[in-house]
Amino acid sequence: MLILLLSFFLLLFLRVPVAISLALSTILVFFQIDFNMNMIPQRIFTALDSFPMMAIPGFVLAGVLMARGGISKYLIEALRAWIGHLPGGLAVVTIIACAIFAAISGSSPATAAAIGSIMIPAMISAGYKKRYSMGLVAAGGTLGILIPPSVPLIIYGITSEQSIGELFMAGVIPGLALTGILIVAAIFYAKRNGFKGDAPASWSERGRKSLKAIWGAFLPFLILGTIYSGVVTPTESAVIAVFYGLIVSLFIYREMKLKDFREVLVESINITAMIFLIIGAASLFGLYLTNAQVPQQVGAWIAESDMNKWIFMIIVNILFFVMGMFLEAVSIILITLPILLPILAHFDINLIHFAIIMTINMELGMITPPVGLNLFVVSGIAKEKLGEVVKGVIPFIVLMIIFLGLVVLLPQLSLWLPEQMK
Repeated sequence: MLILLLSFFLLLFLRVPVAISLALSTILVFFQIDFNMNMIPQRIFTALDSFPMMAIPGFVLAGVLMARGGISKYLIEALRAWIGHLPGGLAVVTIIACAIFAAISGSSPATAAAIGSIMIPAMISAGYKKRYSMGLVAAGGTLGILIPPSVPLIIYGITSEQSIGELFMAGVIPGLALTGILIVAAIFYAKRNGFKGDAPASWSERGRKSLKAIWGAFLPFLILGTIYSGVVTPTESAVIAVFYGLIVSLFIYREMKLKDFREVLVESINITAMIFLIIGAASLFGLYLTNAQVPQQVGAWIAESDMNKWIFMIIVNILFFVMGMFLEAVSIILITLPILLPILAHFDINLIHFAIIMTINMELGMITPPVGLNLFVVSGIAKEKLGEVVKGVIPFIVLMIIFLGLVVLLPQLSLWLPEQMK
């Protein structure tokens, strides 16, 4: 185990991609213990040969289509027409747009990129500080992995053998609650600093822009409604979302042409391949843990110690926060969850509730330096130094840590809706 960890972090320090670092360090250990190497490709294939896993490329492609096909643009225009004139209106539009986009894409960086490219220039031109605008978009983008559908929740469900539908339902109330907290903070900030919104739009303009945006606004209801009603599985819903997004982008909004679809596919394949490569590498890590009985040994150590449930929760949240500074969400879930599952069973911690706790920690990881993905996305969009984005996001990190504490202490925030839907 020591060889595995040292080689893994050495490769990370040398800037080798996470998936390659994890796979190479695990294979190195397998050589040391004279393991049957023929099981390695078999294990990787088995990890990826999963029907629920096919939801990932579907939701990734739907998100890219939404960003490229004009859906996000028209949603933002409609929101600005209705609430852009209020104090803090543009900031509120940014947060709500992030929440809606999150309910389609399942990706945090994609949410930050799609909304930030439009709203950061708009907020700066309206008088908002650039640092604040960047921080707001980076924080709002994290809703992409909490509000369902969520790629990390899909990975969590597959790894822990929990219902992905129930995990999605568990993310709804915390996702909306965090959206509300960000909105309240945005309004307070705007009033305190005297920021004004756009000129009020006429009712006819509001109606026209709302009709234009209704096609995109319907997509989250289509995705979540078909899943929660039991009509389709999350995987089938992802396919429906892709076809719906394609029809809207090509034939209704006409913002995208058939020749542009190749670029959309390339971008989606790049994102999906990165995720699947990490899953394959993490499956090797899980194979080693199982072979060495590491989860059982850790669970036995916890059982013999005087640690209680709440001390464990504090330690594990600190662990996630630190890991989030260096690794992305999928890697953290696949590396830690196999070890934590026996401990969660020992403390009788609900796996659905823990999924939301873990996901909020992954949200924090998206905006904590040095490798928070949303920080780099926003830095690229705003053409600003990474340090400025970090300064802008610090108040939102504090808000999200307080929110995390509430979710830990109030399990029903996560569990009420799944219990009602059974």
